[in-house]
Amino acid sequence: MHPFPIITTKKLILRKIEENDIPTILELMKEKAISEVTLNIPFPYSENDARFWINMARKGFENKNQYIFGIEDTATNNFIGGIDLAIEPNFDRAEVGYWLGKPYWNKGYCSDALATIINFGFEQLNLNKIFGVHIFENPASGKVMQKCGMQKEGELIDHIKKGDTYFSYVQYGITKNLWK
Repeated sequence: MHPFPIITTKKLILRKIEENDIPTILELMKEKAISEVTLNIPFPYSENDARFWINMARKGFENKNQYIFGIEDTATNNFIGGIDLAIEPNFDRAEVGYWLGKPYWNKGYCSDALATIINFGFEQLNLNKIFGVHIFENPASGKVMQKCGMQKEGELIDHIKKGDTYFSYVQYGITKNLWK
């Protein structure tokens, strides 16, 4: 098996998530706002949740159906969030998902990570399409996707349930031909 890829930009390093990232992950996840704008992150976030995420990353890479990267700031070497591609091999497409610790919001990190992972998906994984969703309550995520060339494809109303609440979301996508 090939080693987990490490992708470097001017601002970021996208790398494998490690056990020693758990304390930082837990510190970042103390902020309820992260859970409020994502579908798959619980609050409160426990050490078991972090271990589950790391194990999911390992299994996804082994099975070649998911690449979950930790996001590290090159200026400080701090772990600041995560980004992943969940691959649907029968369709040559993947869903992208991402989160950042609140201190790192609105600083261009997410746009940099998303553009980098889109390029990785098309150039290294030979995907045809990458799509992502955001809940209505997180329009900033839609702006990130638009900034990276993704186009709005539609809205799904009350489509996802988290706890006792139904959420609507917007889907964006980009194809390899549009990326070039």
